[in-house]
Amino acid sequence: MPSLDDTTRGRVLFGGDYNPEQWPEETWREDVRLMRDARVNSVTVGVFSWARLEPRPGVRDFGWLDRLMDLLHEHGIGVVLATPTSAPPPWLGRLHPETLPRDADGRVEWWGGRQHFSHSSAVYRRYAAAITEDLAARYAAHPALTMWHINNEYCTADHGDEAAARFRGWLRAKYGTTDALNTAWGTAFWSQRYDDWGEILPARHTHYLKNPAQVLDFRRFTSDMLLECFTAERDIVRRHTPHLPVTTNFMPLFFGQDAWRWAEEEDVVSVDLYPDPRDPVGGARDGALVQDLTRSQARGPWMLMEQAAGAVNWRGVNHPRPRGLNRLWSWQAVARGADAVCYFQWRQSRQGAEKFHSGMVGHAGERGRTFQEVRRLGAELERIGGEVAGRQVTADVTVLHDWHAWWAAEQDGRLSSRAGHPNLLAAWHRALWEAHLTADFAHPEHDLTGRRLVVVPQLYLLTDAAIDNLRAYVEGGGTLVCGFLTGVADEDDRVRPGGVDPRLRELFGIRVLHEWWPLGEGETVGCDGFRGTLWSEEIEAADDLDERIDYRGGELDGLPAVLRRGRAWYVSTLPEPDALRALLARIAAGAGVRPVLDGLPQGVEAVRRGELLFVLNHGREPVTVAVPGPHRELLTGVAVRDEVRLERFGVAVLRP
Repeated sequence: MPSLDDTTRGRVLFGGDYNPEQWPEETWREDVRLMRDARVNSVTVGVFSWARLEPRPGVRDFGWLDRLMDLLHEHGIGVVLATPTSAPPPWLGRLHPETLPRDADGRVEWWGGRQHFSHSSAVYRRYAAAITEDLAARYAAHPALTMWHINNEYCTADHGDEAAARFRGWLRAKYGTTDALNTAWGTAFWSQRYDDWGEILPARHTHYLKNPAQVLDFRRFTSDMLLECFTAERDIVRRHTPHLPVTTNFMPLFFGQDAWRWAEEEDVVSVDLYPDPRDPVGGARDGALVQDLTRSQARGPWMLMEQAAGAVNWRGVNHPRPRGLNRLWSWQAVARGADAVCYFQWRQSRQGAEKFHSGMVGHAGERGRTFQEVRRLGAELERIGGEVAGRQVTADVTVLHDWHAWWAAEQDGRLSSRAGHPNLLAAWHRALWEAHLTADFAHPEHDLTGRRLVVVPQLYLLTDAAIDNLRAYVEGGGTLVCGFLTGVADEDDRVRPGGVDPRLRELFGIRVLHEWWPLGEGETVGCDGFRGTLWSEEIEAADDLDERIDYRGGELDGLPAVLRRGRAWYVSTLPEPDALRALLARIAAGAGVRPVLDGLPQGVEAVRRGELLFVLNHGREPVTVAVPGPHRELLTGVAVRDEVRLERFGVAVLRP
């Protein structure tokens, strides 16, 4: 199958979304001049162009796109051509209202925005396939075409009647009989037993709490329906251009897609990433999590499809990126495996909903700071991209994550809304990041053989196969550290015997888990050497533990907060950030995992990609970092021995 390497050809792609239909054609030549000046080598075209390409049903207007493709090729700029199906034209909704999605209250989501399509609508799928077919046939042989981008940020749920019919079909294929469905959904509770498939609805608005197993399956169904839309268009373009890779862009840690499964269907895994520039260090932590997850889904180099060159327009207060931060965060993505650094969008819009969302060329034009910083970054990527592209990132820690566990945990009738899956994932990854330990991600059923340290922040739902996989990993000599509320439910959201699966209780040395004790806002619990937050548990431990850290004070005084049996650790609270970092660093050291560099100043990040060492200063003050042995700093060409100085938001790329 084609891959990102087929497009990058030993370089880092640099560019962004280009929406020339917003501008008169005389602006296009000015655009390509500036693109050349900024060393742009790739642009994504056509993402929101459906109404321009098909102004009326069945009518095609490709002339403008022909001229644009020719112009870009003339200037050596490759095109990632998008199917425009994320934003159907108004005429489709007017003529075919059944293509419009409905929310859980039955309200129609009208045109006038974007993503206004029902993933289950046969009419929508037919029109989407037709425009995709004609695009692929027309441009398959065009020399500018380097990659396909399907739709954009798939995120639409639909609770309408056509989706309901598809949901029933999906359930019949999964369960076979209503008796099997009733067992899986636990419909004996609240008189919910279904006798006929026609009685079953999507997870629509109810008077009180919804059946969590029904909600879980509806989330699975929604991910699958959106994936069907993607693969239908993907297969069309593959038929015309089997040699070109295909992608669609994930949103960062997005709730609505099983991205492990989606990644298997993509040739290139890409993501959109918009950390908040008000907190450069926090934004770097958030960015590192998404970058590590995306790299793991890609099993190698990946594509940063969108970022902002400056401010966005959808936060309550939209701060620009301080001077140098755009360059720093772009190089962070490259350090963590990106072989493409792109933006939304090339030229900042003057009209529409995103006119205050920054572009590579902002309202200030080419003399503005934003474009000048973009220009510098493009020159650097062009100069050393060949040294970086295709190289693998070194990571000795593996974090387990599963969308089904997240979906099941986010139910209304839970013990604590504060103990959310993404917050815990971020807290544990932050601790690893601050300990300078680079992490990969994996699904709990992936092969864990040879991984030195496996970390499970929280996996409320675990299949039998996943539990057996964790046990086999530890029995094979691996080190496992696991957070609270893991292994509580099976794949149908049925609570395991004893509140945690017996196989996991044996693994961690838990004789009985008597009670869960969630903590409220501002509450903490004392432990030997630290304070716990968010959660605690009343645990009766086995007699043969190898190590324990106890609760001190309160109802749980003297009971174990942290347990270790052999190479398996269980942490029943969320230690405060410094304590969690210290605990994970100690466990990692015991597993033979060392930081990339020792003694790094606060806010400095170090990552190895191949033989290259990336050192990034996320602080606002200059720092000096000790680096063992002689290196050459590739961005400046300067020889470095024993230490490197980084300015505020500074970057060094070191080759031995």
